[in-house]
Amino acid sequence: MALISGVTIPDNKQVETALTYIHGIGLTTSRRILGEAKIEPTVRVKTLTDGELGRLQEIIGSHYTIEGDLRRLVTANVKRLKDIKAYRGLRHTANLPVRGQRTKTNGRTKRGKRLTVGGTARKAPEKT
Repeated sequence: MALISGVTIPDNKQVETALTYIHGIGLTTSRRILGEAKIEPTVRVKTLTDGELGRLQEIIGSHYTIEGDLRRLVTANVKRLKDIKAYRGLRHTANLPVRGQRTKTNGRTKRGKRLTVGGTARKAPEKT
């Protein structure tokens, strides 16, 4: 298994796909990195030479914010929004969708499982 930026990427996958296992690198960024490093996207990770892995490591390390640094940056940005009491910060605090989605009928992913409110069914009259 190859180690790039502290992340073990799978050997038997194509390099283009394997780079997406690094947090902060998607398919488009992966293709851009491989173009810059002059590596064929369809080649498997296990066939890469040490020089090619070194080039990938150097490009990723110098041009992109990834893994722990990226997570810290995102967390700090959300915390800043909460601290200044921005609308988006309040939505984060309330655990609701932040980007304007409707919540009357949808939004189950963010709001969680439905909770049934008890006491809504009519009780049958008792015989005395």
